[in-house]
Amino acid sequence: MTESLPVPSAAALGVDPKLLEILVCPVTKSTLRFDAAKAELISDAAGLAFPIRDGIPIMLVDEARRLDD
Repeated sequence: MTESLPVPSAAALGVDPKLLEILVCPVTKSTLRFDAAKAELISDAAGLAFPIRDGIPIMLVDEARRLDD
């Protein structure tokens, strides 16, 4: 049997959960999905994943990862 590692919460990553509720995609202004396992905020509409580093969401398009990569 394999054990899965616990997925960190937003608070565990140092991100205020209230902040995640108000952030939107800088490209499409659509809501973001939080991926705790990868420490990213996902914009399905733009096809981008914005990293969270040291508890700070990096909402710059130049820093985002394309979802099709």
